[in-house]
Amino acid sequence: MDANPALFLYPLEHSKILHLVICTRAFLFLCSLFMSQDRFPRLYVSIQVRHAQGIHNVAGEKDHDALLSPEYFDAHLSPLGEQQAGNLRKQIHASGQLERIDLVITSPLCRALQTAIQVFGSEGQINGSKEANIDNSGISSLKCPPIVASELCRERLGVHPCDKRRTISENRSRFPTIDFSLIESDEDILWKTDARETDEEIAARGLKFMNWLWTRPEKEIAIVTHHRFLQHTLNALGNDCHPSVKNKVCKKFENCELRSMIIVDKE
Repeated sequence: MDANPALFLYPLEHSKILHLVICTRAFLFLCSLFMSQDRFPRLYVSIQVRHAQGIHNVAGEKDHDALLSPEYFDAHLSPLGEQQAGNLRKQIHASGQLERIDLVITSPLCRALQTAIQVFGSEGQINGSKEANIDNSGISSLKCPPIVASELCRERLGVHPCDKRRTISENRSRFPTIDFSLIESDEDILWKTDARETDEEIAARGLKFMNWLWTRPEKEIAIVTHHRFLQHTLNALGNDCHPSVKNKVCKKFENCELRSMIIVDKE
């Protein structure tokens, strides 16, 4: 497998094949047919979710300087954010989308961890988390995908306390059903008090993350991440797209918005 594939990202609705079918399940069946005949490049389905609204989002909309306050260290979800996560959970259960997801990868920041558990977690995972407070009424106890935390998809590093994570030992206690084994350092050694990650550095980290995704055996992966990470990663991946497609791919994610895209190895 190529360790550094030439990757494209496309929104599902912009796939030529998808214009001919109605649902994702049919699309994946057609793709597997084409791949078996060497008529279609290898691909993965990537489901991207920006975390639900955090308390720092509320404060930052009123005063951007509030993001410098230690009060918002590793910010948790707001009451509206909890409601957003619960609504998205019901949506993906009702659509059957959850059954197709093989893996969930989340940023290790609290608001993303909460969103991952509350949207994609099983009832047992939610009940086992000390950070979940949502209504599960009307939702069946389906088998849910494993959730793994990765430093590569966290928010822009540095300066803002809301973007500094807790120790992994504390997160394991707070979120016992999430796998933190990919994170080597207990302390947050990536976040600096006096240096903010540049746009170029975020994009480079995002491309490293996408290339790592390509090495995963799973075919349909959900990613719970952040506004700036999505913005700069998708902008970098969209450079080879038609402008209309790039505009669609790079449009700002709202809190708890889900988009499905295809990762294609154009080689």
